[in-house]
Amino acid sequence: MNYLALITGTIVILVFSWFFSIKHGRYHGIPRFFAFESIFLLTLLNIRIWFRNPFSIHQLISWILLIISAYAGAEGYLLLKRKGRSVENFENTTVLVKSGIYKYIRHPLYLSLLLLGTGVMMKNTGTLQLILGLINVVAIYFTAMTEEKEMISRFGKDYLQYMKESKMFIPFIL
Repeated sequence: MNYLALITGTIVILVFSWFFSIKHGRYHGIPRFFAFESIFLLTLLNIRIWFRNPFSIHQLISWILLIISAYAGAEGYLLLKRKGRSVENFENTTVLVKSGIYKYIRHPLYLSLLLLGTGVMMKNTGTLQLILGLINVVAIYFTAMTEEKEMISRFGKDYLQYMKESKMFIPFIL
């Protein structure tokens, strides 16, 4: 593993987490740091085999998850930018967005990170990769739970009603 890349990437993730969330009292940035870091470590571990055996079942599942991740992330981001009337940064919205992908799931950006981490993990499912994949899942769950408390504080009864109308990550299921 390239230690310079590891140190540099970790510092970038720490700075991002501080400036976009934690500094503003949005503490979902703490568990989200661990999600970002686990995805980063998975990428560093699996980068050498990224395109090896392109038609193996692991690679095919990986690419499907990565493509769905890109869609969920792009759709969620664009809707927040367009309809969320954000202050300072795109995730600090002043309007509760409940259309598009947000009609079905409350956290498409976290779903994107969940799928991204799982997709990268599937490139090579060694023991360390499985542990990092599990860390990603747990970190994303705690990130979403922490952010939901923040959203209830911000939007009150509207967000509580929205929670009844939508699922956390997977439409109609979870």
